[in-house]
Amino acid sequence: MGNLHAMEYGNAVNAGTLKLEIALEQHLRYNHYPPVPLSMVKPSIKAIENANAGNWDKKVKLPEGVTYKDKKFAPTSAIIESNHLEWFLEEDEFIDNFPDEEELRKAGWE
Repeated sequence: MGNLHAMEYGNAVNAGTLKLEIALEQHLRYNHYPPVPLSMVKPSIKAIENANAGNWDKKVKLPEGVTYKDKKFAPTSAIIESNHLEWFLEEDEFIDNFPDEEELRKAGWE
């Protein structure tokens, strides 16, 4: 059910009927258990921007109290994947450009 909601939120954002920030607040809060902290909305927006630009391994600063592998930064790809943000990306960006584990290791994200 969460995936269906994410798809609908993404479609509404793309149609201009829902602001991205509001859609992400709803998605992170209600489509995850436990809910993702709302402090992840801005990093999620940054990750979406990076992914749409093809910068999947670009680091995104995490908010206070949130870490990724004990670090205060996470690769764009990890934020997109762990928060199920693929529906908020430009068409085909997720499928065509998502790095595999080997690419992440090469980029220093083991």
